[in-house]
Amino acid sequence: MFSQQFMQMFNQACKVQLSLLPLSLKSASCVVMYIYVGVSLQRSANELLVSSLEGGAGAMLPTYWRWWLVFARRCTAPRQHQYQLRRANKPKNPGDGGRIPAVFAARAAPVHLSGEMGDQKESLRKITHTLAMKNEEISNFISTLKQSLDNLEANSNRVQEDLQSEFTALHSVLDEMKENMLTRIKQERASRTYELQSQLSACSKALESSEELLELANQTLCSSETDGFSQAAKDIKDSVTMAPAFRLSLKAKASDNMSHLMVDFSQEREMLQGLKFLPVPATPEIQVSECQVCDNTVTVVWTLPEPDSKIDHYILEHRRTNHEGPPRIREDYPWMVVEGIREMEHTLTGLRFDTRYITFRVKACNKAVAGEFSEPITLETHAFTFKLDSASAHQNLKVEDLSVEWDSSGGKIQDIRKEKNRTNSPMHSPARSALMSPKRAPTARPGRDRFTAESYTVLADTMIDAGQQYWEVRFDKESKAFAVGVALRSLGRFDQLGKSSASWCIHLNNWLQQSLTAKHNNKARTLDCPIPSSIGVYVNYDEGVLSFYNSKTKQLMHSFKTKFQQPVIPAFMVWNGSFSVVTGLQVPSVVQSGQRKNSGTSSSNASLT
Repeated sequence: MFSQQFMQMFNQACKVQLSLLPLSLKSASCVVMYIYVGVSLQRSANELLVSSLEGGAGAMLPTYWRWWLVFARRCTAPRQHQYQLRRANKPKNPGDGGRIPAVFAARAAPVHLSGEMGDQKESLRKITHTLAMKNEEISNFISTLKQSLDNLEANSNRVQEDLQSEFTALHSVLDEMKENMLTRIKQERASRTYELQSQLSACSKALESSEELLELANQTLCSSETDGFSQAAKDIKDSVTMAPAFRLSLKAKASDNMSHLMVDFSQEREMLQGLKFLPVPATPEIQVSECQVCDNTVTVVWTLPEPDSKIDHYILEHRRTNHEGPPRIREDYPWMVVEGIREMEHTLTGLRFDTRYITFRVKACNKAVAGEFSEPITLETHAFTFKLDSASAHQNLKVEDLSVEWDSSGGKIQDIRKEKNRTNSPMHSPARSALMSPKRAPTARPGRDRFTAESYTVLADTMIDAGQQYWEVRFDKESKAFAVGVALRSLGRFDQLGKSSASWCIHLNNWLQQSLTAKHNNKARTLDCPIPSSIGVYVNYDEGVLSFYNSKTKQLMHSFKTKFQQPVIPAFMVWNGSFSVVTGLQVPSVVQSGQRKNSGTSSSNASLT
């Protein structure tokens, strides 16, 4: 019963589909139609078909129908049913006409194998990518270990040399002190020896003189002669009175005590025995939650595990990077060092965020030694960065990096233009690259100027299709004409900025008379404000806001309120002048707060839109 209904449905569907085709295409489309109808019916009666074919209903179908039905079944059925389907359609008799011709089987197999092979290749590709990433990670770690071994060897030699030098210096100090103290002892001994020897010599001479007088006196007393006794006695008396013995001091002029030069180095010995390596300052920890990134300024805050009054200062290092996570051995940018920080926080100002992240680390130092660096932390530094697309520049504009100069002789650098034309410009999705990051704009076609005639225009290489972006441009105020704004990709080759619906700008005119106007769609509004030397451009793509500011005072000059239907590109125009662009800037907080205040007010350019 099922087989009859199935054949009727199959036959009717084939007739309906084939009737819709031209006669010339019917024969060529039969094969495709059989596959299409077979696939459609198979999806609606998958299980019933298998059971029917296994029950022998397949033999009631025409042979060629069964061929293409099996082929469609093979292309769409799950793997676990394919084996059953092949068994169900395999004739018992090898000579049976229901056998699928080898040519069709050979053609059917590659379809299945190519799909399966594609899945396997994709799976293998994922595994290979994972393995490659792991290999890169291991290679970086191996490089880190090798670098650590080299650093360990160098640092060990350095501290050994420092230790030897310190002990040598200490020995030198001790030897010098020893020599000084020995010299003092010798000088004291020599001085006292001289004093005592002088006194001893004087006493010896006095004693000898006294003994002579004493002997003379004894001889005089023993003499029996009376003549001359009185005179002799008087002379002896006078000699004794004047004898040196009575003028000598019998107290030693110098002491033999040298105890005042005794030493006791017990305390110093204890101090020397207490010599040890200097205490290394503790490793700081950067508090990521307290760090701030705003207005191209980064404030880094860190703490210590415990207070340490011996810390003299801190050393902060920072490095730009496009990779989130721990630092790599091979980075594109070097570490920048900030020394002599006295507080446990530091603010870096005037930065240009031309990378996605900045990595920070800090270490503490006392009077003699520095501690270990903290664990590095990575802060996101989202900002709008772009380059000027020299391929889009007018032939009279000379583009060098982010600077442009008007040259009447044709200053466009052809070599750069050709190189740009040969280089593919991939489109980067905001969701894939970074939060609200812009897209790269395609370059101009080779052999054709993007702008010509009096449209002295150059575009950026990056489109804005989401978020808030900000950049600044410094221009020569003596330029005959200058304009800055945004444009759609559809801006014409001959279109000047602000003179079509595809561009919005502020225009400075120094030709004949000076004027500053806001332009869009060939409508202009004169701005009553001083002409600044630098203009800041703010774009809120989602809200359709384009604002211009005095970049120094952040005073609002003009705002466009519209609805961007397509991505916009920073656009610039200069005639008989020059300008330079500053990118990598975050939206200033003053600008953001001013935009929030003005969000509920009406647009200032109602007549321009």
